[in-house]
Amino acid sequence: MTHQHSRFDDKVLLLSGASRGVGEHVARQAKARGARGLVLVGRDEQAGEGLANELTGDGTTAIFVKADLSLPDEPKRIVDVVDREFGVVHGLLNSAAETSRGSVWNTTPEMFDKMMAVNVRAPFMLIQHCAILMKRNGVPGSVVNIGSVTGWGGDVALTHYAISKGALHTLTRNCAFSLMRDRIRVNLLNPGWMDTPTEDQTQRKWHGATDGWLEAAEKQQPLGRLIKPDELARTICFLLSDESGLMTGAIIDFDQSVVGAGSPSKPGEGEVWP
Repeated sequence: MTHQHSRFDDKVLLLSGASRGVGEHVARQAKARGARGLVLVGRDEQAGEGLANELTGDGTTAIFVKADLSLPDEPKRIVDVVDREFGVVHGLLNSAAETSRGSVWNTTPEMFDKMMAVNVRAPFMLIQHCAILMKRNGVPGSVVNIGSVTGWGGDVALTHYAISKGALHTLTRNCAFSLMRDRIRVNLLNPGWMDTPTEDQTQRKWHGATDGWLEAAEKQQPLGRLIKPDELARTICFLLSDESGLMTGAIIDFDQSVVGAGSPSKPGEGEVWP
């Protein structure tokens, strides 16, 4: 077995948002790299159970936990399942996210509260409960939060989403600082526009997209395509594993853009939503 494929040997990983998209790709790569335990958290029970069954075997045990991360007690319940099934956790991926659209003009309190509950409170509470388990067992740990380049400010259609992802920046840095002496590392990865099943649904639901939108969008990108889930998953596995060494508190943009470079960012005339 090569060094690359032994990076998760005997390790147990908790992956939120893992029934499809990026989380699914991370789960598949983690199994290939020797993970002993995978706890897949998501809303799609059929997809999640199917993936868990598929990944179980050859030294890996995978289980699916259906959860609604907008509920305050779900993070503790999830980590209690990890403790009961495996007795330890070494890595946490916070990938689950609420992605609804809303502007400064039309975001309701209910929309805002759900966005913050799923995108900020749930990751924080999962970190808290995983850290308690890691410290109890005296094992080093790694946490990867999935943010967004939107967290630097965002577009007019993404106001409450951008606020939630901006909050993840501070959450990541504070938790990284607070947990460093316990050998628990916390890093944030900010993807840009990505080709996922959720993005396809989002484009069709919120932006009136039809078949062919992806090809059209990719032609306009500087590097000729959108980010693919498997390439983001490789970076996540690097951050979750010992390969990333002492890296902690890092905010990493994964996008074909450079924040602050080029022409100043100015809204176009009539650029409002809706």
